[in-house]
Amino acid sequence: MRWRKVLLGLVAIVGLLLLYTFFWPVPIDPIAWRPPEAPELAGIYEPNTRLASVERLGVGTGIGPEDAAVDSQGRIYGGLEDGRILRLKPEGSEPEVFADTRGRPLGLHFDTAGNLVVADAYKGLLSIAPDGSITVLSTEQGGVPYGLTDDVDIAADGTIFFSDATFKFDVTENVLDLMEHRPNGRLLAYDPHNQATRLVLDSLYFANGVAVSPDQSFVLVVETGEYRVRRHWLTGPRQGESEVFIDNLPGYPDGVSSNGKDTFWLALVSTRMPDVDANLMPNPLLRKIIVRLPEALLPAAENYGFVLGLDMEGRVVHNLQDPSASYAQISSVQEHEGMLYLGSLVENAIGRLPAP
Repeated sequence: MRWRKVLLGLVAIVGLLLLYTFFWPVPIDPIAWRPPEAPELAGIYEPNTRLASVERLGVGTGIGPEDAAVDSQGRIYGGLEDGRILRLKPEGSEPEVFADTRGRPLGLHFDTAGNLVVADAYKGLLSIAPDGSITVLSTEQGGVPYGLTDDVDIAADGTIFFSDATFKFDVTENVLDLMEHRPNGRLLAYDPHNQATRLVLDSLYFANGVAVSPDQSFVLVVETGEYRVRRHWLTGPRQGESEVFIDNLPGYPDGVSSNGKDTFWLALVSTRMPDVDANLMPNPLLRKIIVRLPEALLPAAENYGFVLGLDMEGRVVHNLQDPSASYAQISSVQEHEGMLYLGSLVENAIGRLPAP
């Protein structure tokens, strides 16, 4: 009699698991995608330890300084996962709270008036005055609210280019957007003169980092979901057109920035995951099953330090790595007066090291 109860119990459990697996609603509508085979970590991507000497600034003041910015006085800023934006002295000491967006500040960039323009994942596009007062600039475009305002850069004429990584998911659900693999992202432009926001590009696969070229002729936007960076022409004979700037990267690209001269710095938050490329992305049903699992069991970024320097045509000219990940999951790189400032999704400090 007991074995029958045990058997019935097992059947019930299996039945519930099957119902949960195949019939419980899921928040994604995935499509099949077969990624190109990841390039080997060799040649221009040869592993090295050039990031192993990263200096850590503001240790212990908060988690996840996703981006860093430096003001005209050399003070260093970083936005944390709890909504605070910290400010450190030029030497990296005496951290203080500059502002609190009560959201999730991601991309940071100073305008010519000394205001810190912020892409906040929850609050939209913000401008923070030198006294810390916050102004909301934009929260939607074309009647579609931003789901995950991500990165920002400012053109010489004051136009603010920024990304809405996905209008469908929020920052806590970013893995779901990548697992869905649909073009839910947008590149947008805010005009500070008439306070209007226009669509620059849509149908992007997790629109992430944004950078305007030094000559103002084009803007880059990272498509994390496709392992690539796109270029959109702002001037010249190809104005209004876009193309792939660099494709099939060896990791998940995140932030991109211009050094104002000859180099774009691109952060790779993690190397590629072979099982995800080979087994998950081509199989929508499997991805529907996977996203029902506890978050701890979902694919996660590998701790690996990786930064690339690209020239104006998307060629790799600098390759900085640290397989030991002494500073892990690098999400942004900003060059200022001969130093690189690094942001991270998981670290408790801003990183700094000399630019090559």
